[in-house]
Amino acid sequence: MAKFLYEIKQDKSSREKVANLWFAHAKHVETLDNRAMANHIAEHGSIYTPDVIFGVLEKYKTCIVEMLLSSRKVKINGLGTFYTTIEGTGAESYSKFDVKKNIQGVHIRFLPELEKTLSLASTEFVKKVTFKNAAEIGTTAPETPVTDPL
Repeated sequence: MAKFLYEIKQDKSSREKVANLWFAHAKHVETLDNRAMANHIAEHGSIYTPDVIFGVLEKYKTCIVEMLLSSRKVKINGLGTFYTTIEGTGAESYSKFDVKKNIQGVHIRFLPELEKTLSLASTEFVKKVTFKNAAEIGTTAPETPVTDPL
C-alpha cells in the first residue's frame, strides 16, 4: 500500500495563535503529467495503449477549460467538480460597476466528491490514507516506481 508522505515544519509567521508551532505538510515527490498518467493507467491492465489514453486526457483537458470558460461546471464522477470564481472589488452601485475596473481575475476551483461512498472530503479522505514521515524514509523517490513518459 502506498504511503502518504508528510514533513513536519515550524510556523515562522507572526500570527499569534500558530507562531512557532509545528505542523504537518504534504510531501510531494513527483508531479505526473498527462503522459505519465496515461502510462500509469495503461499499467492497470487497460485495453488501450498509453498513446490512446494520452490523447483522451489531452482532449479532456482542453474541453474542461472550454466548458469552464463557457460558464459551466465540470463534474468528474467519483472525483469532484471544477468550477470558476471571480476575484474583484465592489462598486458603489449597479450602474457604476465596470468589468475592467471591478474584476481582477477568474480562478479555477475544485470541490472534491462528497458522496459518502466515494468521498474525497478531508474528513473522509484522511480515513483512507496511511501516513509516513518523509524524514523517516530518507528519500524523495516514490515507493511505487512510475514508468517513464513515452
